[in-house]
Amino acid sequence: MKYCEMSEESLKELLAELNNEYETIKTKGLSLDMSRGKPSSAQLDISNDIFSAINDTNYTTENGIDCRNYGNLEGIPQARQLMGDLLSVPAENVLVCGNASLNIMYDCVARSMLFGVMGCTPWSKLPKVKFLCPVPGYDRHFKITETFGIEMINIPMTENGPDMDMVEKLVKSDSSIKGMWCVPKFSNPQGIVYSDETVKRLAAMTTAAKDFRIYWDNAYAVHHIYGDVELLEILSECEKAGNPDRVFEFCSTSKITFAGGGISAVASSLANIEWMKKSLTVQTISYDKINQQRHVLYFKNADGIKAHMEKHADFLRPKFDAVLEMFKKELGETGVATWLKPMGGYFISVDTMEGCAKAVVAKCKEAGVVLTGAGATFPYGKDPKDSNIRIAPSYPTPEELSQAAMLFTLCVKIVSIEKLLGL
Repeated sequence: MKYCEMSEESLKELLAELNNEYETIKTKGLSLDMSRGKPSSAQLDISNDIFSAINDTNYTTENGIDCRNYGNLEGIPQARQLMGDLLSVPAENVLVCGNASLNIMYDCVARSMLFGVMGCTPWSKLPKVKFLCPVPGYDRHFKITETFGIEMINIPMTENGPDMDMVEKLVKSDSSIKGMWCVPKFSNPQGIVYSDETVKRLAAMTTAAKDFRIYWDNAYAVHHIYGDVELLEILSECEKAGNPDRVFEFCSTSKITFAGGGISAVASSLANIEWMKKSLTVQTISYDKINQQRHVLYFKNADGIKAHMEKHADFLRPKFDAVLEMFKKELGETGVATWLKPMGGYFISVDTMEGCAKAVVAKCKEAGVVLTGAGATFPYGKDPKDSNIRIAPSYPTPEELSQAAMLFTLCVKIVSIEKLLGL
């Protein structure tokens, strides 16, 4: 029976039982962290063979570039090809950078603030700059724009991606809207894949700002768990729509090889690439080409990456299964929470009753399970409904996850009943 259909007396009896169960779990001394999409050490071991991929005989590329030396700011050609194939874009449209795509995103925003986008007025000299932020979304995206004083506007997510009617209306009428964050495939945290229609509308929409850019964080391009889902390639769609410079697309191997030691890339129009290179030549002489060569030798091509990702999927699937099965068993008939089964990515997004998320997270922490802070999936850390919670199942073992998921569902039930009883 749904909790909202139960009598007050029945709810009070159930609450007493659940509180007893909660106190028992607290005595177990759990200490589990589900706050970030962090691979476990065992999952990182999948990529350990990459350490032996490069040695003192193969640090020179097949076209004669000595990866130990300066130069090749754009990245070695083979790495540009590898990352381009991963994103289904030409190698010439790719810059290969350091170990973190987040760093490239930060630089793109900072560059726009200081120097303007391709000859436009620097954002720092404008009275106001705004970004569209699909929610729930990635907290680190929001932190970048907040750091630069950029106003963020919530855009609700649908099963096909951001609410495009709202997006199109806003960008057409407001020239202070300069950017939009997007995680288009297996979105963080819901696991939604943007539909073909959404991608085409984003590529073709009319914008009041000439320097409007979409920050297309394709972090999970190959991170399927239950089967891959195709994402329409946006750079070519922008070209077709007459807006070739609209998108900066980001990716990395951070959750393909090592979270702290991969390679990252940005793909965009040739004009955007040249604009970025103008300041990059001042920032750095070159990125770590030895690591680029290591990844090229290890994977050889995009098919090598896809085969490697099957190992990751086999590793992550039982973890997601453990959480999703517990949610269905314990919360499925209660009517106090909803969630989506993601086909890939690193997260499960749960929506509680309004006004319950912070209390659930706090109650879990009190019993030894740390979750992402309630509100983190919204700009400024403020969830208007206080309902969304991001679950990151990747780090604990499946057995630990069963314990954590059981505690989580217990806390959701307790807090929900307290809400219904007006406690």
